[in-house]
Amino acid sequence: MVRDDVVLVGLDGSAASLHALDWAAAEASVRGWGLQLVCAYSLPSFTAASLDGGYAALDDTAIQQGAKAVLAEASARVAASGVPVTATVQTGDAAGVLVEMSHRARLAVVGTRGRGGFADRLLGTVSSALPAHAFCPTVVVPLREGGRALADDAALPAVKPVRRIVVGVDGSPQAERALAYAITEAAAWGAEVHAVAGVPASSLSGVLAWLPDTVDHDQVLKDVAEGLNVVVDRALLEHPEVVVKRHALDGGGAELLTEFSVATDLIVVGSRGRGGFAGLLLGSTSQAVLHHSDCPVMVVTNRCQKDEQGA
Repeated sequence: MVRDDVVLVGLDGSAASLHALDWAAAEASVRGWGLQLVCAYSLPSFTAASLDGGYAALDDTAIQQGAKAVLAEASARVAASGVPVTATVQTGDAAGVLVEMSHRARLAVVGTRGRGGFADRLLGTVSSALPAHAFCPTVVVPLREGGRALADDAALPAVKPVRRIVVGVDGSPQAERALAYAITEAAAWGAEVHAVAGVPASSLSGVLAWLPDTVDHDQVLKDVAEGLNVVVDRALLEHPEVVVKRHALDGGGAELLTEFSVATDLIVVGSRGRGGFAGLLLGSTSQAVLHHSDCPVMVVTNRCQKDEQGA
């Protein structure tokens, strides 16, 4: 499939979506891509007794004008970036619209209020549904600063350049794909990558009941570190100039990546893309990190093919 060199951005007029837009504009500028702004909405229908049980749809004129105003504000906000911008209003379920449009985009970006739940408004459950089902990588940008969620009326924080990327690696094909994207992203930004394999070694016998109590935790960590080196070295063949630091650490993947997010510019995780997230050593890491990360999180699914990045 031929993809357009654009970052797809879902907007609903909220502070969270505008903060995501700022991040997307910086990404598009660095990558040499354009922005494709989308505001999607669907109208409820109600049963009208006077119509013999038929359905009467609400007039969407006012909502459509509101959606156009959202896109006009967003377009003006990124005008100074010099990035090419297109903007469209779409009718239909917002998550479904963005998933369909992700077929042709290089990257999709949406925002979250950063309160442990995801932004609603017109976007509905987009921030939780899109990462699992998109056909391109999705970046969820939290509206957080200094470890706390920001109020909707607070001044939006400046977008930081991506200088440090952390990627979760668990030996799965999904994680290897995420690592490849992390390295390509680092090459574009001039960033360094930290590849993290989280192993709950101190409690392995409790997590995996069939392991003996005498399991050598140090040896487990050593084996994981060796496997991590193999995976990273293979991924670096296309971008040998990128610095990748490797960390095999005692701890759960979700906990480790969330801790890293406080001093990181981008977290990258893999997903099976079936609505649930990758397992193995990372368990439900992707979902947990999306809910609690202080920095933007890129989710890469099975639907995202490395050769379609345009990198």
